[in-house]
Amino acid sequence: MTDSARQERVARVGARAAAGVREGLRRARHGLALAMQAGVAAGIAWFLAHDVIGRPAPFFAPIAAVITLASSVGQRARRTAELVLGVAIGIGIGDALILLIGSGPWQIGLIVLLAVVLATAVGGGTPLVVQSASSAVLVATLTSTTGLPWTRFFDALVGGGVGLAVMTVLLPLNPLVVVRRAADPALRALAAGLHQLGKGLAERDRTTIADALIGLRAAEKTFAAFSSAVTAARENVAFAPARWRSRGALALYVDGANHITYALRNCRVMSRRADTALGDDEPIPQVLAVSVGLLGDAVDLLRQEWAKGVEPVAARERALRAATECGQAYEEGVGFSGGVIVAQIRTTATDILRASGIDYAEAPRLVRRAVGRPHSGRRRPAPRSGLSRPPA
Repeated sequence: MTDSARQERVARVGARAAAGVREGLRRARHGLALAMQAGVAAGIAWFLAHDVIGRPAPFFAPIAAVITLASSVGQRARRTAELVLGVAIGIGIGDALILLIGSGPWQIGLIVLLAVVLATAVGGGTPLVVQSASSAVLVATLTSTTGLPWTRFFDALVGGGVGLAVMTVLLPLNPLVVVRRAADPALRALAAGLHQLGKGLAERDRTTIADALIGLRAAEKTFAAFSSAVTAARENVAFAPARWRSRGALALYVDGANHITYALRNCRVMSRRADTALGDDEPIPQVLAVSVGLLGDAVDLLRQEWAKGVEPVAARERALRAATECGQAYEEGVGFSGGVIVAQIRTTATDILRASGIDYAEAPRLVRRAVGRPHSGRRRPAPRSGLSRPPA
């Protein structure tokens, strides 16, 4: 290996390492608020259970507080209820079986098995099942030092209550920041996929289209995170008085999240049909590539306008321009798959309009007007969409 090649390789490794460090710092910065919540909640839960109430070893209290805060975002009230119920199931089964069959390896296995089966039978989610099993193990292995069953249940109740108090009153997260942080990569991924798909159509390159489809499929994870963040933010605003003022800006994300997720799925269908069209050697009018690119622009504008907390007027106008462009494909000639692409463009434009706040029935009407009648022999301009959000 030559010196220049070695230096280049070292430079690449150094760049990857630096990028990894930056990414780690970014994740740590984003997780700092949750870490502070968990630390404060654990300390308060132990103080209340140990120093105020007088429990000698209330380990369930800080555990319950941390689990309440660290649960997957959204539905924390439900997860706290599942946590307490899981503790009750695990403790009840553990104490009962230890009295009957004693303790040991096979007894612990049997206790955990029955706790998980019972938690599943009552329809509990993952927090309930996990907490039932872990509580049963703790009871089976620490029964000589943990005291009476009702005290352990009380510890979990104190910890869960402290966790809820910390996240809603003492240190509530800013729901708008959380949602924006989750929405940004999702919308960027969708916009990038559409731009890449438009490029593939323009160049009749199936490899580029396949890459676009891979990116759009991978975006499903970021969209799931976006949806979860919206759920958590809605709950946070409802229970945290300090965050009530965020409701207006947050409504843009809450109202649009489902519609932009529908757009992602329609774009995946569009990508598969574009690959089929090229595989069948169908004609692909240039306006289709332009239209798909305009949809990507609309998504990117929607991201920017949501982040600024303003009405997404520019995103609406770009989505309607995309609809206008795709309507010309009929005049230039399309095959079966091309017609499906046109339909998907129209549907995606409708999804973007609805995500921007346009009324459910008004959005498709605007798209139909922008597209115009097929084979009409004239190009219809996109209607101006600088209208205010329609009344609910």
